[in-house]
Amino acid sequence: MRAAPGQLVAGRYRVTDRPTGAGLPAQDVHTGAPVLLHALDLPELLVAGEPGDLYEEPDHHRGDRLAEPVAALADRVPRHPRLLVETGAAAEGDLLWVAAERVAGAPLDELADTGPVPPYRVAELAADLAGALRALHGAGLVHGNVTAGAVLVCEDGAALLGGLLLGAAQEAVCAQLAGPVPRRRYEARADLLGPLAERWPADAGPPGDCWALGVLLYRLLTGHGPYPEDDLPTLLAAVRDGRRYPADGCGPLRGLVEELLDLGPAARPTAEDVQRRVRALLAGAPEPFGPGEEEAPLLPVVRPAGPVVPHPRGRRHGGGHLPVPRGPSRVPPALLGPLLVGGVLLALVAALAAVVLAAG
Repeated sequence: MRAAPGQLVAGRYRVTDRPTGAGLPAQDVHTGAPVLLHALDLPELLVAGEPGDLYEEPDHHRGDRLAEPVAALADRVPRHPRLLVETGAAAEGDLLWVAAERVAGAPLDELADTGPVPPYRVAELAADLAGALRALHGAGLVHGNVTAGAVLVCEDGAALLGGLLLGAAQEAVCAQLAGPVPRRRYEARADLLGPLAERWPADAGPPGDCWALGVLLYRLLTGHGPYPEDDLPTLLAAVRDGRRYPADGCGPLRGLVEELLDLGPAARPTAEDVQRRVRALLAGAPEPFGPGEEEAPLLPVVRPAGPVVPHPRGRRHGGGHLPVPRGPSRVPPALLGPLLVGGVLLALVAALAAVVLAAG
């Protein structure tokens, strides 16, 4: 991102640190709140001049016209403990900046890029994301950007769904570049989004969000997407024809994932259905093995209904490299011997006292 610490961005955000995988740390100078910024390039518009000629249209207000509806969208998003609060959008030069609250955690795509995530951990994440989508759909909104890069995993293991404003800004840029020509919009989206299956649902509206959630769950469970993503035409043809890889690696979530990907929009599970089913799965999760065993499954974590309060630090489990809460404290092995000897001595003293009292 083309901004350095100390720089004022879009007249409102003071950059406080160098960019990370989660975004560019900054502070909102109007409210004092810490935020994360994401920048979106605004390519120049090409319009027809003389027959056969193209020239760049100098429009210094184009960024503002894009930012205004995106910023207005932030006011319509309901407050929910699993939705990342996105605070606004502003344009400056050839960049459109989108701001969101800064929460301790890491993007899901960084945490899950080492391989498959254990199914019960994925079920926890699915419950959080389905709850966020349920709130959005109930407010009459569609997310449109349900991807691993839009999910923040907090230090207590909870998943927050963000990326709504950034996704809306990307779609607005594509629409502006394309004008009324559908083919140009496809080309603009292809250049901006690439062959990422979650961003190319076959259905619009909430069913498209749930389909994208199914793609994301499949990706977390298996380590790759359910469709070939070598190039966009191949991906779109596979999605259109229903040609996907088997869901053999999805474990206890296989049935749900297959329904999200295979059923039509009318029969597809809703966000409420997904949340209910994964909660039922988590309620019957198996007990873990003893400490130190590498294949021990991760137990579900019951989380509060209110806002997330991150712990000072998390830890990673061997299977999925995602933060989980700490378990109960244990007695260090080095103290077991002294404690045992002390207990024996106390028992002998008590027995001796009993004998003296009986003889007295």
